[in-house]
Amino acid sequence: MHTSCPVCSFSGMHLSKKCSVFKVVLSALLIVALLQLIYLSFLSKFHGNQQRYRYSELFGGSGGKKNGHPEKNSRKERLRFSLSTGGIFDNSGQYRVYKNLIKSDFTTNHKPGSIPSSHVLALATHTTINNLHHLESLVERWHNPLSVAIFAHGQDVKFATALVYALSFFCPQIQSLVDFHLVCLSGEMASFPEQDREHFAGLEDCASVFSRLETHRDKYKNYAISGNVSYPNNLLRNVARGGTESSYILVIDIDMMPSADLHQQFEAMILGRETASDEVFVLPAFEIRHARKMPGNKAELVQLYQVGEVRPFYEELCSRCQAPTNYSRWVNSHVRGSEPLEVGYTLTWVDPWEPFYIGPHTVPLYDENFKQYGFNRISQACELQVAGYKFSVLSSAFLVHRGFKIQGEFHAKKDEENKRNRVLFRSFKEGLKTKYPSSNRRC
Repeated sequence: MHTSCPVCSFSGMHLSKKCSVFKVVLSALLIVALLQLIYLSFLSKFHGNQQRYRYSELFGGSGGKKNGHPEKNSRKERLRFSLSTGGIFDNSGQYRVYKNLIKSDFTTNHKPGSIPSSHVLALATHTTINNLHHLESLVERWHNPLSVAIFAHGQDVKFATALVYALSFFCPQIQSLVDFHLVCLSGEMASFPEQDREHFAGLEDCASVFSRLETHRDKYKNYAISGNVSYPNNLLRNVARGGTESSYILVIDIDMMPSADLHQQFEAMILGRETASDEVFVLPAFEIRHARKMPGNKAELVQLYQVGEVRPFYEELCSRCQAPTNYSRWVNSHVRGSEPLEVGYTLTWVDPWEPFYIGPHTVPLYDENFKQYGFNRISQACELQVAGYKFSVLSSAFLVHRGFKIQGEFHAKKDEENKRNRVLFRSFKEGLKTKYPSSNRRC
């Protein structure tokens, strides 16, 4: 009679139990994986709905209070209205200008002529979408009213419209302080970006808008805009200037940074002295290595200057253009930075000085015939000289350009444009004799 082995019987039972445990574990893992897939699917659907909602909130809807966001819809409707005007042509008829395409809360909440006396200084700047990413750090430094004129061409017209609206929508500081103006060719028109959902669906907060702008930062070099289109820098400067109502204006390029607390310090200075309508206040301009942190005050700047990390603006490209500022005199005075801002010294304009300055809103406009590279700022400084203005250098305020400007970084037609604008500058100077017949000053 055959008898089963107890050991074999025990082994079979043990193997069966192992198989059962394995099946349970495997089933549990499959359930967990299935739950994860369901969760990820839910997240994806939720994120998609959230993106569609964000896009709809930005660019969809018809405005009014029915969508539950009266303030945001009001902003949307103001943009629609600005675009519906079709803008205005500049004096040459070559460009279309959308002034106050998007107004800041500061401008919206103050009627024309009612800007409070405490806001005597505004900052005005100009750019293409290529450099608009600089706005983030500029607003962080400035903290006060800012007017930005943007030039866009071709597909960038719609892109610029959408991006500046998104900036004003998602970024509280920009919403509060920045006025945007748009300039394009006269044959182009800006429109409300309602049909570009895929292109703009990723915009969900301020950081995402600046990330999108970062992708455009190297689209083209300086003035080398596609289609051989001329960058109307002086028109843009005038548009940005015209978008402010402050008593004094500082006009800079968007990749420059003013010293910290300049707004507060200048207002304290100007409110405590007798004003003169024929005086401009020069800010010495520098350039800094890209890797270096922007200095906030004069002591920090001088320290970097002494070790060669900061140098006079345009030192390599045209040292004569800034040399009259007298950098050695400025660097070696009022270094502590604790003194109140004041006029350090006054200079007589000499050719070819093209200073950056704070000026009253009554200073002559920039001549809009100058486009692209060369003589666009010096022509205006030249007119200030002939018109009788005094150039007073501020003791501790300054500007810093991001990166050293070096030979070879400019677009291919730089020298050709400079030559053409030199001829225009000669004609411009002759015109000043007629415009200011009683002046004995020349430039």
